[in-house]
Amino acid sequence: MKSLIDGVHINFDTQTLWILNLILGVVMFGIALEISWKDFKFLLYKPKPVITGVVSQFILLPVVTFLLIWLIKPLPSIALGMIMVAACPGGNISNFITHLAHGNSALSVSLTGIATLLAIFMTPLNLEVWGGLYPPTALIMKEVSISPWQMIRLVALILGIPLVAGIWTNHKWPVLAKKMGKTLKIISLLFFILLIFIALYNNRAIFANYIVYVFWIVLFHNFIAYLTGFSLAKAVGLSTENAKAVTIETGIQNSGLGLLLIFTFFDGLGGMALLAAFWGVWHLVSGLLLAWFWGTKSLQIKNRK
Repeated sequence: MKSLIDGVHINFDTQTLWILNLILGVVMFGIALEISWKDFKFLLYKPKPVITGVVSQFILLPVVTFLLIWLIKPLPSIALGMIMVAACPGGNISNFITHLAHGNSALSVSLTGIATLLAIFMTPLNLEVWGGLYPPTALIMKEVSISPWQMIRLVALILGIPLVAGIWTNHKWPVLAKKMGKTLKIISLLFFILLIFIALYNNRAIFANYIVYVFWIVLFHNFIAYLTGFSLAKAVGLSTENAKAVTIETGIQNSGLGLLLIFTFFDGLGGMALLAAFWGVWHLVSGLLLAWFWGTKSLQIKNRK
C-alpha cells in the first residue's frame, strides 16, 4: 500500500492547472486590495507581534512539522505534503477568521502582506531544507530534481505580482479597492474551493482509497499548527488579541499555493496532493470553529463587564 500511494498521481490537466494559477493570482489580488503600505509600518513601530508571527510561520512550524514527521513516520509523499503545507504562508481567509475571533485584524493584515512577500524565498527554502533532511522525502526530492529558482520565480509570479498590484490599486483608488476587495475575495475563494472539489471528484476513487492515510494526520497537524502559534505568542508575552492573530496566521496555511506547487513540480504526487487538498478544506472548518469559540468567549467576557 505504501508504494501504491507514493506512486499515485492526481489527475489535473494543463488547462485546469492554468485555471488554478489564475484563481490563486486573483485570490491574492483580492486580499491585497485590503492591504495598504501603512500596514507594513506595523513592523517598524510594533515589531514584536510581527516578528513573532513570521517566526511562528516560517521557522517554528516547519521545525515542529519535521519533528512530528519523525514521530509518526507517515508515508513519504504524505510527509512531503506536510512539509509543503508548513512551508506556505498564511491562507487567504486568515484575516476574516481573525476578525470573527475578535483578534487583532490590523496585525493579521500586516502578517499576510509581509509573509506573502517572504514566502517568495522562504517557501522554496523550507521545502528544500526540511524535505532534504528527512531521508524518505529526500529521495523524492532527488527524483524530481527541483530547481529552487524555478519555484521562486513561480511563487513570485503567483504571490508577489498580485500583492504589489493590489496594494498599488488600494493606494491609488482606496474606495474602489475596498468595494472590489470584499467581492473579489469571496468570489475567488468560492471558485478556488470549487476547483478543489472538482479535482477531488475527478479522482474520487483515489481519494476514497487513501483518505484514511491523510484524514487524521491533517487534523492533528492543523491542531499542532494552531498550538504552535498560540504557545509562541503567549511565551513572548503578546496580548490575547495579538496571540489570536498569530495563532490563526500559523494554522490557516495557503494550501492553494501548496497544491499549485505540487501539480507544477511534483506532477500531482498522490500523498502530497491529497494532504494539501484535504488541508485546504479542513482549515476552513477548523478556523471557523476556532473563531466561533474565541468570538463567543469574547462576547461573554464583555457581557460580564
